[in-house]
Formats: sequence, C-alpha cells, structure tokens
Amino acid sequence: MKIGIIGAGNIGSALTRGLRGLGHEVRVANSRGPETLADLAAETGATAVAVGEAAEGAEVVVVTIPQKRVPDLPAGVLDAAAPGAVVVDTGNYYPKERDGLIAEIEDGVTESRWVSDHLGVPVVKAFNGIAAAHLQDKGLPAGSPDRIALPIAGDDPSAKAVVSDLIDALGFDPVDAGTLDESWRQQPGSPSYGKDFPVDKLKAALAEATPERTEQFKA
Repeated sequence: MKIGIIGAGNIGSALTRGLRGLGHEVRVANSRGPETLADLAAETGATAVAVGEAAEGAEVVVVTIPQKRVPDLPAGVLDAAAPGAVVVDTGNYYPKERDGLIAEIEDGVTESRWVSDHLGVPVVKAFNGIAAAHLQDKGLPAGSPDRIALPIAGDDPSAKAVVSDLIDALGFDPVDAGTLDESWRQQPGSPSYGKDFPVDKLKAALAEATPERTEQFKA
C-alpha cells in the first residue's frame, strides 16, 4: 500500500518505522524539509519528501502534526492522493503546553472534527492515545494476552476498516470508538488516553468517558 505521512515527530517516525517494516511504500514529510529526514529515510527505506508531495498517489495519508499547525498546511495538500484515500488524524489538542486556545474545540467540537473541517475531507481518528515508544515497540501477534488495544473513530465504515487492518498488522487490537463526533471518548483527559489497555478495559474506559474537557486540557 502507498502511504503518506505528514509529520515526522514521535508518532510519525514510529509509524514510518512500523509501516515500512510491514512492507508498505511510505513517503514522509515534515515542516523542515526532506533533507532533515535523511537519517529516518536511510534507516527505514521511506522516501523523504516535501509536505506538498507526501500525499502523491497515497491510499492512506496520516496527518500527525501539532493541532495548531493544521491550518498552516499548504492548500490542496491532499489533492494528489489516490481517489478515495483514507486520511488519518493522530493529533491531540494541548492548549496549555503547545497549541494555545482554539475556540471551536473549547466550545465542544471534537479535535478531529476540527481537523476534518480544516482539511476539507473526512478523517479517521487513530493512534492519538498511545506513547510513541509503545507504538513502535509493543506490538504483539493477534491473540496475545497482553496485546494493547487502540480506539478508532470515524464516520466511514470502510475507511475505519482500512485503518483497523493497519492497527492489527502493527500488533494492536483495533476497537471501534464510534463516530468522529464521538471521538471525545479518546481525546486527552479521557479514561483511555495514554493507557495500554486490552480490549475489555479499553471498551469500559470508552464507555466511561464524558464530553467535558478536563481542566488540564482547557486553555
């Protein structure tokens, strides 16, 4: 599969390594230019490109950048993706630490709905609540008793199925967390966020979540 990754921070780099390890063709970009990704490209065999080239021909595009940087992406950044490409948002809103106040999110719009609105395409929310080191190193074969489960939210069942298959191939159990407007269940501050839960505990945590943002994750 052809996969574009926009963002090469901790999660983007972990996904580059994991997806290349599965044999996918990966194009990866960051805001500082492809020359700064030479080491990651050499290590993994991924192709380092400019941000505007990351989605070219991609069947899946992963957007994994700070929330506040989403509006700064080039216009039409996803236009060259393959028809019907699945777009994944891994982002989290950290108003105190990094992003500043984003009024729509503070008023109750889910973080990934806000990203979808800015990108102008549907997105699937995934990979946002696991530590990058665990994403890179803690995948296990299907059926393993200690396998970590990861939530996934979105409005298109077929897109969610594509991402679920990638999650499973990377060594984690995908759990459907509902629609994009229900993705508050896996946002920062929710019971599942940052936890390495198996399927049963993740489902319970998702059910316990409420839409109310915790003070830690309010501006």
